[in-house]
Amino acid sequence: MTVTAHGPAGAEGIAGGIGVTALLVAAARAIETRRGDSLARDRYAEHFVRAAPVSAGWPVSPGDVPDGEADPLWGRFARYFGLRTRVLDDYLLRATGAGARQVVLLGAGLDTRAFRLGWPEGCTVFEVDREGVLAFKQRVLDGLRAVPEAERVPVPADLRDDWVTALTRAGFDPAAPTAWLAEGLLFYLPAAAETRLIGLLNGLSAPGSALAYEVKLEKDLLAYRDSPIYTATRERIGIDLLDLFALDPRPDSVRELAGAGWSTAVHTPFEFTHRHGRGPLPEPNDALAGNRWVFAEKSRP
Repeated sequence: MTVTAHGPAGAEGIAGGIGVTALLVAAARAIETRRGDSLARDRYAEHFVRAAPVSAGWPVSPGDVPDGEADPLWGRFARYFGLRTRVLDDYLLRATGAGARQVVLLGAGLDTRAFRLGWPEGCTVFEVDREGVLAFKQRVLDGLRAVPEAERVPVPADLRDDWVTALTRAGFDPAAPTAWLAEGLLFYLPAAAETRLIGLLNGLSAPGSALAYEVKLEKDLLAYRDSPIYTATRERIGIDLLDLFALDPRPDSVRELAGAGWSTAVHTPFEFTHRHGRGPLPEPNDALAGNRWVFAEKSRP
């Protein structure tokens, strides 16, 4: 993930490029936390937003968004991230409830699940991301005297490099069932890198492991360049998501997993909007229409 160094010490890895998208998600979680009908609560999220110069003036509560959920960025898009957070929270807790005691967050960003979820006894949460991102997060959490609810192991590693060695040296056991999460990560990976990642995860996963990730199905993402979400993100906070996303044709990672013995399920986010009674619904020229949330379990013998 390419970042630039701006701001005070500890913020270097979070400024620019994909690092700023982590702040976007944090702001969305902060807003969701303060909703009266919140789906997910993250009391740390607003502190990340305020600590980074690039995002210090962003909204962190519904009262900061005059148009409410009609606002394409801080309303609808933020609600989307709140829904995604809740769905993936639930999935990881089910996976650990079924016996997995290792959780690996790939491209962890400003994820605070190690601190805010009630993990079963004996769980270890590994957070894999670039050193600068993890350092910024640690600085903010230290200032809040945050205490994790499970053993937490930051793993400074670039996912373009040999992160597997870094993970195993940090104590990861490939012989034990693992709950993997790649939340919003695959959008940024070229097709060959996605295929390689799926192959690595299969090889590192013992029977009983689980995996959740998000993909986009559109063949031509550029057709959505003028969608309200992409336009608002580009014009109001200076992030052109389509410049960050990999635009080459996507591999069929679901088929790859199924062929390797995983059971798979693919859902639209809108299915969970109906299930929870709140969240985004389809709209014309909808940049979210091609998003799919994939859940997979590796069969036990």
